[in-house]
Amino acid sequence: MKATRHHLSRLVPLVMVLLLSACASTGEPDPDPWEPFNRSMYRFNDKLDQYVATPLAKGYRAITPDPVDRGITRFFANLDDVQVALNNLLQGKPGQAFSDVGRVAINSTIGLLGFLDPATDLGLEKHEEDFGQTLGKWGFSTGPYLVLPVIGPSNLRDAVGFAGDWVVNPIYRRIDSATVSWSLYGIRYIDRRADLLGASRVLESAAMDPYSFVRESYLQRRRHLVFDGNPPETSDDEFFE
Repeated sequence: MKATRHHLSRLVPLVMVLLLSACASTGEPDPDPWEPFNRSMYRFNDKLDQYVATPLAKGYRAITPDPVDRGITRFFANLDDVQVALNNLLQGKPGQAFSDVGRVAINSTIGLLGFLDPATDLGLEKHEEDFGQTLGKWGFSTGPYLVLPVIGPSNLRDAVGFAGDWVVNPIYRRIDSATVSWSLYGIRYIDRRADLLGASRVLESAAMDPYSFVRESYLQRRRHLVFDGNPPETSDDEFFE
């Protein structure tokens, strides 16, 4: 586990340099200059999903009662609220950060480590913030679109953000046993995949080119999140500045 932390601490500055280099590029912006690589990685992820993730998710869904499934999803959502609170604070949203801390305190105690969600019933809204969005708030452009192994669609900025969120996640920070932490990450991955079984069927039926559909959907959604649902009309400077 310590070795993993050491490698991540060296990876983040390197990706930050690449991101700043991308931001300094000139010319007509191309959100997907690495498309050949990305399509190869998309095919790899698709096969991994087809032969490993989807069967595991279907098996998980078959043996897990709905209340337990919902509780597991809430448990990991409660852990996510820790990094959500930090990112809201870094984005200058102290009110939302305070609300997020309240959610963690209530759901971790009254909510039995997050398996229940009394905080929502008490009016504390669930927020969706991450370090990629925080970098966007600070003015970092997205950089090129990037498909990551296992993780899937991303971009250079969000790849940095993913590493940052990983470092502050309680599973990473508080659990010294690599076996336990990676087991929790595995359960989380399968739980999320099980929740998306219906969405994958929609993708298969709706998209002539699933790769392009996923790319455009991802870029639009991330832009929507970075600007809190109110993106500017022009975005030419968002990729490379």
